[in-house]
Amino acid sequence: MPARLRRAYGSGYLHFITTSCYQRRRWLGTLARRDLFLRVVEETRQRYAFVVVGYVVMPEHVHLLISEPEAGTFSTVMQVLKQRFARELLRRLRESASQGATLEETHVWQRRFYDFVVWNPGKRAQKLRYMHQNPVKRGLVMEPDQWQWSSYRFYAYEEPAPVLLNERKPVVLKWRGVEIAWGGVPCGSSEESGADPTLAKTARVGQPL
Repeated sequence: MPARLRRAYGSGYLHFITTSCYQRRRWLGTLARRDLFLRVVEETRQRYAFVVVGYVVMPEHVHLLISEPEAGTFSTVMQVLKQRFARELLRRLRESASQGATLEETHVWQRRFYDFVVWNPGKRAQKLRYMHQNPVKRGLVMEPDQWQWSSYRFYAYEEPAPVLLNERKPVVLKWRGVEIAWGGVPCGSSEESGADPTLAKTARVGQPL
């Protein structure tokens, strides 16, 4: 993290988290590893009580759009998430001796993670679109719904995801002093946010994002 970068916590905003594999290695380059990572995300979500709004797991990095945890801190959450995945991955590699892994290959993640505060509904929709389009832009799939390791199909088709998305909490975002429901609309208003069409049906107050 750059020396002058300060993380704003305690405001009730969402946070767009990016964390990368060590030296951009493709530690998430297989179906089984991406499935494992999402399993660890869900276990960590339950333990630290944060809301997952969106995600995408790429071969060498991950994006998460999440709320502040009710238990612990962001640093604790990311440390636990990365450590648990790394331990299980390296255990499997050592047992199978696959892909040339050796006992010396112990670095899975970069030490730091990038945290962008998502302080209004427009930024939230922007980050969701960015995550969902990431596999397409990278040439991994032709359409976002073909990538199993993102939250896109939850929003587009209401399919269950391996990570519980938009679990309702008695917490709302605040934007310029106005309370914002998870749907991105001022509380008490029926106005829609004008977000991505795949999200429009969940943009009203009282509905998950």
